[in-house]
Amino acid sequence: MFFRLARSLAQRQAVRSIVRLPVRPMLLNQVRGVKTLDFGGTKEEVWERSDFPKEKLNAIFKNDVFAVIGYGTQGMAQSLNLRDNKMNVVVGVRKGGASWNDAQKDGWVPGKNLFSIEEACEKGSVIMNLLSDAGQKDAWPTMKPYVTKGKTLYFSHGFGVIFSDQTGIVPPKDVDVILAAPKGSGATVRSLFLEGRGINSSVAIFQDVSGKARERAFALGVAIGSGYLYETTFKKEVLSDLTGERGVLMGAIQGAFLAQYEVLRAKGHSPSEAFNETVEEATQSLYPLIGKNGMDWMFAACSTTARRGALDWAPKFHAATKPVFEELYESVENGTETRRSLEENSRPDYRQRLEAELKEIRESEMWRAGRTVRSLRPENQ
Repeated sequence: MFFRLARSLAQRQAVRSIVRLPVRPMLLNQVRGVKTLDFGGTKEEVWERSDFPKEKLNAIFKNDVFAVIGYGTQGMAQSLNLRDNKMNVVVGVRKGGASWNDAQKDGWVPGKNLFSIEEACEKGSVIMNLLSDAGQKDAWPTMKPYVTKGKTLYFSHGFGVIFSDQTGIVPPKDVDVILAAPKGSGATVRSLFLEGRGINSSVAIFQDVSGKARERAFALGVAIGSGYLYETTFKKEVLSDLTGERGVLMGAIQGAFLAQYEVLRAKGHSPSEAFNETVEEATQSLYPLIGKNGMDWMFAACSTTARRGALDWAPKFHAATKPVFEELYESVENGTETRRSLEENSRPDYRQRLEAELKEIRESEMWRAGRTVRSLRPENQ
């Protein structure tokens, strides 16, 4: 869930651009529900939105106040989806900050359903900690006094709890602690909800004091906009998530794109040809088809020459990259990635350093060529 807590201006604007789209009726009358399915030979239980129609959600949460702490893309999307699902929601952020202003633009009213973090935590029976990972560490001493007996503490990432030795986040023993982690950006959580669909999410229970934490976790996953949900643990969620975003979701893609682009350029290919053969064809043509139909379909649907070459070279790339992924997982599991994230993201010059790194990518020849290529797409004419 790489985009779960991003708070850049561009990302906030991306979510806000879809905030006020009309809400289509949720597809709650579909004849589907909790079931056991075969995932590549392993049986797993999944839950679907139809297991929690609005009437059931209202019954489960009729006495609850959801305090959404943080208004990055996930805080924004989840709070708005909860509001549209007629839940009782308040938002807690730093008064006068960018997030406070963003929340007001989305219809949250100071003193009515927009408060400081302390006030929101005090009012909430379900405290939804959707601050950034570094932000959660910094805010925990402020929030902790309000996480009192009988409340529910909610996360969309297991980072803070699993790496408590570095974050200091140790939940009290007398509260339920649950997680619902959308597998996508806040913008996607919101847009799929507005379309009457739903995003895939994982659900986990860290503490079940009430005896109702599991049902409430799955129900809350639906209330924030999930279409189907699968169960995991806090630890597995954070390890898979950190591995994925550093790997094939972002880090490995940038690395592989750049490597192929550089080889093509070194061999005399033009920037437009190198970008089209490396990035544009992948993202605009092949990846959507793979997502819809699977890799075997893609192999079967391409030319015989492309198919033969891809089948021959896939094992070589597997052998070359698997050791890197094993090194990556170990770095995640032993806490190295957590330490680096907290250290870097807590620096006073964090935003300036981040912008310098992003500028290097943005101004590289490959992505400058990409801007020109994208401008030539029919929809951008």
